Amino acid sequence: MPSSPLSSVEAARAAVAARLQGLMKDAGLTGQELAVRCGWHKAKSSRIARGITPPSDADIRAWCAACGFEDQAVDIIAASRNAQSMYVEWKQIHRDGMRHIHEKTVPLYQRTRSFRVYASNVMPGMLQTAGYATGLLKAITAFQGTPDDVADAVRARQARSRVVREGDHRFAILLEETVLYYRVTDDAAMGEQLEYLLTVMGQPNVSLGVIPARARRTVWPLEAFYAFDDQQVAVETLTAEINLTTPGEIHTYLRAFSELSQAAVRGTPARDLIAKAITALE
Repeated sequence: MPSSPLSSVEAARAAVAARLQGLMKDAGLTGQELAVRCGWHKAKSSRIARGITPPSDADIRAWCAACGFEDQAVDIIAASRNAQSMYVEWKQIHRDGMRHIHEKTVPLYQRTRSFRVYASNVMPGMLQTAGYATGLLKAITAFQGTPDDVADAVRARQARSRVVREGDHRFAILLEETVLYYRVTDDAAMGEQLEYLLTVMGQPNVSLGVIPARARRTVWPLEAFYAFDDQQVAVETLTAEINLTTPGEIHTYLRAFSELSQAAVRGTPARDLIAKAITALE
């Protein structure tokens, strides 16, 4: 079962630090000697070597040059950038508003043939109506204190979501039943969103399952995650998006998705749960 995705981020950062520390040892340098060669305070070398401070590209180039291994810099920089891109805080992603991140991820959505999505808190982005998305993104903007470009972000999200209706894309989506009841927008928009679920379930490329609140399960509720083919899993936490690309971790999340699927209902039973949630709005 999936452990915290943060452990993967920490492991990737530790691997970069270990490589740099190895170069320093191979060069026969102490941390203080390396710091002198780089023109740093010795504490900086120590923090980088212990994986406390992520090194910049310039730091890595200076470190490799000081150790006489300039040829290693490109490879280590690539590994460091990968480690940094695995964990990105929402405030950083949304520092200029939310529109641009929706536009930036359009190529990923377009090239993905098979989407597997587990939603434990809100409706998956590609299934959100404009009204639901507006209420949700307004709440996110207020909570994060980031620039308010909600109207533009909603339009960009809707444009990205065309993949549900266009092209050769398949969607296997699991919702915890509680998601049907979380009021992240007003009742009218919530009702419209639930009605849309009933509509989209009829598409041949969409498999929508609902995990009943009282279902017997072998996998506990997890943080929401999106699997893009077998290439990437994006895990959404309160503070950050964590992108996993190693085959072992992807396999673990896909295994969890498979087991969660066994607890879900589809077809008429799923429609009945959605209809019950609509009735609860009245």
